[in-house]
Amino acid sequence: MLQPPGADSAGEFGRIDRYLKPLAAGFPGALGLTDDAAVFGIPPDRELVITTDALVAGVHFLPDDPPADIAAKLLRVNLSDLAAMAAEPLAYSLVTSLPTDIGDGWLAAFAAGLAEDQKRYGIHLMGGDSVSTPGPVTLSVTAFGLVPRGQALRRGTAGAGDLIFVSGTIGDAVLGLRVLQGKLNAADPDPLIERYRRPQPRLSLVPTLRRFATAGLDVSDGLVADLAHLCEVSGYAATIHADRVPLSTATRAAVTADPTLLATALTGGDDYEIVFTVKPEDREALLASGADVTEIGRLSPDGATGTVTVLDGTGAAMPLTARGWTHF
Repeated sequence: MLQPPGADSAGEFGRIDRYLKPLAAGFPGALGLTDDAAVFGIPPDRELVITTDALVAGVHFLPDDPPADIAAKLLRVNLSDLAAMAAEPLAYSLVTSLPTDIGDGWLAAFAAGLAEDQKRYGIHLMGGDSVSTPGPVTLSVTAFGLVPRGQALRRGTAGAGDLIFVSGTIGDAVLGLRVLQGKLNAADPDPLIERYRRPQPRLSLVPTLRRFATAGLDVSDGLVADLAHLCEVSGYAATIHADRVPLSTATRAAVTADPTLLATALTGGDDYEIVFTVKPEDREALLASGADVTEIGRLSPDGATGTVTVLDGTGAAMPLTARGWTHF
């Protein structure tokens, strides 16, 4: 629930001092948020990876979602981009554009959510901006990470015949959104809602990606759509098997009850898993590594570049009315 600022509002700079400065205390380059910009150096054997993602109320989260959940999602979707580039988190900047009817209580809960995840993922605030807006809540993070020089994972470096793997499970978040919207009566809704509100950036997968992956990206717009982006940049087509795509127990139950939800799971987005390619000769070593990944298909020079064919359990191509989320 929104809480009007009221007479006890700390005001713009009071809010920064009270809620945001503590988030920067662990990063010396933030200079205590007392200057116009942050200052920090990069080790000579590392490269800087930079990503920016924004969340808008009513588009990326529901307006009445808990502020701590919104904070977690905001930070984690950016950390997912770092993981997809095989980078480790360093720091982030934050822009909050908040309507004037949002009070200090909302911001306090939001900052607490950021603090919790900063501790969990080893990252700190380094600066940003705080502005008012007549429109919906709009939040943006620019995250900075480090990767050994020359080891950043790209989308366009896959090879013909490479195998396709994906981390975790697919489809939970989009079904969780449908539950929250009253469009799905799931038998086990809580895990689905949790995955929508609090995605899990696969930072623990970074060493595995550096060792085995030839190309990769995170799944934000839907497995099929994002894999198509990798195929387009790398210059190949892909075939994946729907019955190999990993589904959680909650999503599998929903799909069993309504088989049309399988296509929704493959294209719905908000998974923030990593889809990546591996040379066939590295398959057994990857599987033996114990990483939580699943083989789902293969790249091929045959077929139109950038296309992804999804085969059902009988080997027939699945018709998909949409391939993923798009803003425009």
